[in-house]
Amino acid sequence: MSDLSLPDAAAAAAAGARPGAVPRHVAVVMDGNGRWARQRYMPRFFGHKQGVDALVRAVNTFADRGVEYLTVFAFSSENWKRPSEEVSGLMSLVLVAVSKYLAKMAGDGVRIRIIGDRSAVSDKLRQAWEHAEELTRDNHRITLAVAFNYGGRWDVVQACRQAVAQALPPAQIDEAWLSQHMALSFAPDPDLFIRTGGEMRMSNFLLWQAAYSELFFTECLWPDFGQAEIDAALEAYAQRDRRFGTLPAHPVVPSGT
Repeated sequence: MSDLSLPDAAAAAAAGARPGAVPRHVAVVMDGNGRWARQRYMPRFFGHKQGVDALVRAVNTFADRGVEYLTVFAFSSENWKRPSEEVSGLMSLVLVAVSKYLAKMAGDGVRIRIIGDRSAVSDKLRQAWEHAEELTRDNHRITLAVAFNYGGRWDVVQACRQAVAQALPPAQIDEAWLSQHMALSFAPDPDLFIRTGGEMRMSNFLLWQAAYSELFFTECLWPDFGQAEIDAALEAYAQRDRRFGTLPAHPVVPSGT
């Protein structure tokens, strides 16, 4: 595998990639925690705990590679349908994770943002999120956006509701306006969308923002998604020809013409 440990033109050129082709923004569906635990005959909660540890490691790895924004899918709108004991365990795990890792992440220069519908979570959890956001607001090394009780369809609906609440004329509601009122309006759209765990779907994550993202799917379960797997995803991204619907820079001329 090519060495993409440094986000510079030399490393990209060595990989045969576009110079400087490091994504500014990476989105990740962190899938496979439960299966990781089941393979080890452990409770699903143990897999989620290992997933948090993997996330903390991944944040620093992405930052070291030059990624400016990392958005992760921690809890979807649909996850409320899981068994109540698992949901309760996940809520408790968030509080434990904030207590265990917040000081370290703040010291590492990570800015934390929470996106999603906060109305359904406890006051204690909301207060923990607000504390994390306030403590890290002046950090600039990388922004970690944690999507919790989030859904892509919910995001579009809540932006539209803002337009209705403001009684905007239809002519004023365009893509730019909606983008500015999405939950992730503080970040550029994701350049690279990663899903671990072997599934090949977006699962209602960043449907609006990922319209032109490069997609990368891997069989690797999230707790095992380490530096080598991150470098493989970044290398695959660097090899893509991102044309956004335009023609290639050097069209292939059929032989014999």
